[in-house]
Amino acid sequence: MTDQCQLCGREAVRTTRHHLIPRRTHRLKRIRKRFDREDRLGRILHVCRPCHSHIHAVLGEKELAEVYNTRTDLLAHPEIAQFVAWIADKPAGFRPSIRRPKR
Repeated sequence: MTDQCQLCGREAVRTTRHHLIPRRTHRLKRIRKRFDREDRLGRILHVCRPCHSHIHAVLGEKELAEVYNTRTDLLAHPEIAQFVAWIADKPAGFRPSIRRPKR
């Protein structure tokens, strides 16, 4: 999908779906209690690949599900905010080197 990244705001970039509540956490009892099925499946951001990779390099899935499950919460994280501010003025084809994801 070519669109605008909902984090950095760059236009004419390919976007991927980022589940704000990662699918692997949907089966956890505390996540099921906190969010209904529609919320778990519907909280999605369309973000460019560099932003998506950076989110997963900085935050683990449980942390994403429990703390950073909205766009506002993601942008409140200092490392995410710094990266988004940095990449916002880069051209659409720019591909930064990304750290390995947290597991």
